[in-house]
Amino acid sequence: MSTHVLPLTGMCLVTALVAASHVNDASAQLALFPTAMQAQQHCPDDTVVWLDFHKRTYYVEGQRLYAQGRTGIFVCRKEARTSGYRRSLLGRR
Repeated sequence: MSTHVLPLTGMCLVTALVAASHVNDASAQLALFPTAMQAQQHCPDDTVVWLDFHKRTYYVEGQRLYAQGRTGIFVCRKEARTSGYRRSLLGRR
């Protein structure tokens, strides 16, 4: 019996995609990016945030948990809000 191990970044992306597929229809508009730079290119007039799928929250740059953890990915703030995610109150306000 052979088992395949995904690289950590691949596993994170798979987790993110699976989590995104289980949220409401509004999240179909949610574009996911592995880097903040790619997200900023997608939405140059918006703020890039770190989306935590498990907590259904997002973090802005400057907050302690921004770009931390394995269950998150970069998105545009307006898309995150439209998809029902809320801003974390931890850290900078």
